[in-house]
Amino acid sequence: MPQEESFLVPRDVYLKSGIHIGTKFRTKYMEQFIYKTRPDGLSVLNLQKIDERIRVAASFLAQYNTQDIIIICRRENGWKAVGLFGKLTDARVFAGRYPPGTLTNPNLEQYTEAKIVLVVDAWPDRNAVLDAVKVGIPVIALCDTNNQSNFIDFVVPCNNKGKKSIGLLFYILTKEFLRLKGRQKEGEDLPHKIEDFTGE
Repeated sequence: MPQEESFLVPRDVYLKSGIHIGTKFRTKYMEQFIYKTRPDGLSVLNLQKIDERIRVAASFLAQYNTQDIIIICRRENGWKAVGLFGKLTDARVFAGRYPPGTLTNPNLEQYTEAKIVLVVDAWPDRNAVLDAVKVGIPVIALCDTNNQSNFIDFVVPCNNKGKKSIGLLFYILTKEFLRLKGRQKEGEDLPHKIEDFTGE
């Protein structure tokens, strides 16, 4: 069993959020992140891999200026979480419908340039993924067991549908990102609790 200390948050915090509970459907690509299948048919993701990949995603994002990062979330369950991430890190956020062409068409009013995109779910957020591919910028995606990985540069396996799960993920991501940027001391708590990200 991996050491508890090596996790970004205690194991029970992860478990309580349901971040590891996938769907009954699994794509070929996501199989590598699945730990087991429950008797009810739901896939269970490997916590160690979730934790490792959140770490990598944070260090990947931290290499960019915050204004060059765009977080996209069509799914309403994640609006609170991405909004708070944007507020605390200064990254830009699209919560709700992403207008196609935002990254590719300079004639659009909402046209914007970015150097990296993070999407909460590659399927509802596919317009943003396709735009990012067109302009050649990397895409990080939160992926559940039923997600495809086409056009995704880096996958963070997790339950990307639940409010608590998305909230916890962005809480950890915010903390790690700010620490790597030197804006937060090692072990220092955020001014916001996990509950603020989940909207519970």
